[in-house]
Amino acid sequence: MKLLQIKMYKRINYIAAILVLVCGLSAQAQVTTSSPYSRYGLGNIKGSLLPQLRAMGGISTAVGKVTGFNYINMQNPASYAGITLTTIDVGMSAGLTNLSRNNLSETSFNSTFSHLAFAAPVTKRSALSFGILPYSDLGYSYRNTTKVDTTTLYQLYEGEGGLSKAYLGYGYRFGDHLRIGGNLEYIFGNLQTTRATEFQSVGAYNAKLQNKNSVGGINYSYGIQYDFNIGKKTIMTLGYSGSTSGKINSTQTSFATFYTRDQSGNENPAADTLNIADNGKSNLTLPLTHNFGISIQQNDKWMIGADFRMSKWAATSINNVNQGLQDSWGASLGGQWTPDAFSYNSYMKRVDYRLGVNYDKTYIKIGNQDIKQMGASLGFGFPLPTANGGSAFYKINFTTEFGQRGTLSDNLVKEKFINFHLGFTLNDTWFRKYRVD
Repeated sequence: MKLLQIKMYKRINYIAAILVLVCGLSAQAQVTTSSPYSRYGLGNIKGSLLPQLRAMGGISTAVGKVTGFNYINMQNPASYAGITLTTIDVGMSAGLTNLSRNNLSETSFNSTFSHLAFAAPVTKRSALSFGILPYSDLGYSYRNTTKVDTTTLYQLYEGEGGLSKAYLGYGYRFGDHLRIGGNLEYIFGNLQTTRATEFQSVGAYNAKLQNKNSVGGINYSYGIQYDFNIGKKTIMTLGYSGSTSGKINSTQTSFATFYTRDQSGNENPAADTLNIADNGKSNLTLPLTHNFGISIQQNDKWMIGADFRMSKWAATSINNVNQGLQDSWGASLGGQWTPDAFSYNSYMKRVDYRLGVNYDKTYIKIGNQDIKQMGASLGFGFPLPTANGGSAFYKINFTTEFGQRGTLSDNLVKEKFINFHLGFTLNDTWFRKYRVD
């Protein structure tokens, strides 16, 4: 009994250490992206994907597990029903972004906490999961120059912040082939934007409008998966997942500031500040989403799959103002191959190799130009030595994404990026009842 208490104490310390790490990372992370396209809507939508799914182009709707190792797929909560071991997944992301327009180019680097997720079986047919991960991020700073008669004006645009998603989900299996599940989600965070108009002359009075939108509210997502045998060891899975078009609370605070700049270009203290709106209560409308997926796999060996997704962003509003977005759609294709998951004499045969591609018509349309995004991804799942007498399994998942968004046409910005995702996954036999004779 004392041995079991020591093991449980170590596990509690393990969770506590992860939570402290996450809180520290969250406190330090402010601007997590550098993209002028994050100015539109709710920013860059991140998607509920762990590194192992991003490595396969983002396929998730019909994905459960391939090699018997448990993964948490919160994009489709029906997958929770296949979880047989206590599972913890924690990770970080980093990215290099290059922005180009005409003959100008700029490169930036950002890193941030990406996710913390936990799942555990409840019965032989069901499991629950909970965690926290980013929902969207906002980060941009650019300037336009215009002339009014003979006067030069600078128009400055800045934004930072983002939304996070905490979720609690449950999945249940009916019979041997049908799984359903749902997530209760709390979406929260701050979106801060600034617009300023400045005169070229020193000492001139300039105007700045600052807006902070504090968001917090409940949303729901759901999913279903059905698999059937198409060969002795080959399984086909069909999946669907989606989320409701919910309204979540929003509190807006806006200030208009008048200021000057000194000879060195530094901003002087505000000459005057006008409070336009303070704690204005409103709401934010999230889009109705649909995801459809199919996968074919041979247990403990390989899997290939494809996803199609669509979201009704055209109806999205913030503070009862339609955001002028368009409905989006996208597709992903990817897979995983493990040469020999049980090899004793070759480590590289036990490694998971993943590859994928994706294409999206985003919710942004500028003029007559649709902003599209495309990319390719490559990833690996590196198994670590087992522990607790072979009852605990560990894996490090590393993914690299290459992609681009936007175009140089119509004087727009082309964004090229390389994203890195690192995740640590634990499978263990927690909460199991032991009988002592």
